[in-house]
Amino acid sequence: KCVILTVFICTFLHVLCTLAQPLDCKDELGGFTRCTSISQEKLLDRIIQHAELIYRVSEESCALFEDMFIPLPMRAVRIQGGNVCMAQPFPIPSSKSELQQISDKWLLHSVLMLVQSWIEPLVYLQTTLNQYDDAPDNLLNKTKWVAEKLLSLEQGVVVLMRKMLEGGILTTSVHEQSVIQPDVQPEMLDSILRDYNVLTCFKKDVHKMETLLKLLKCRQFDKFSCILY
Repeated sequence: KCVILTVFICTFLHVLCTLAQPLDCKDELGGFTRCTSISQEKLLDRIIQHAELIYRVSEESCALFEDMFIPLPMRAVRIQGGNVCMAQPFPIPSSKSELQQISDKWLLHSVLMLVQSWIEPLVYLQTTLNQYDDAPDNLLNKTKWVAEKLLSLEQGVVVLMRKMLEGGILTTSVHEQSVIQPDVQPEMLDSILRDYNVLTCFKKDVHKMETLLKLLKCRQFDKFSCILY
């Protein structure tokens, strides 16, 4: 019980610190509206749009990285063998049966944990890409944009979680393990393959975030469409 209480207190303090930061939601026209002043449905719509944009740019980043650094034979080998993504240090529902058993609040919490698990790896990715002699500016700009927007996505999810938790408390787990464990002085080829793996695994997880958010929306506001999930 002491361990559970400690975990809850640490997570609660983290959420409070996140909520203390100013949060704006950017609409399609470039204007800003305080996320706390809009309805839960509109906020969820904007969060989904945010995740969709991040996924689209992550796809473009992967394609740019492949064209620039990954030879065609190596791509074919990786496609056959699949990308090796490290298991998350926390459970993420994936099967249909798991999704049916999880509550809406825990569904959103899963999204938050996925988002937070990628903040540090994307910062490290920026550092390594800046060390490349021939990395195109377009790739650097896209990965930087994704890293920044991921922080905005985190803020939006936290505000939505606060709206959903007005009637109750959700205990969460604190995770400190990084998804990527960088080497001290990796060889160039190893560094390229590792960075490529970061991009591809991140793209997969963003797709998970997007799917979970859309499932949450259909549960909350359009239950007839949940049959798709």
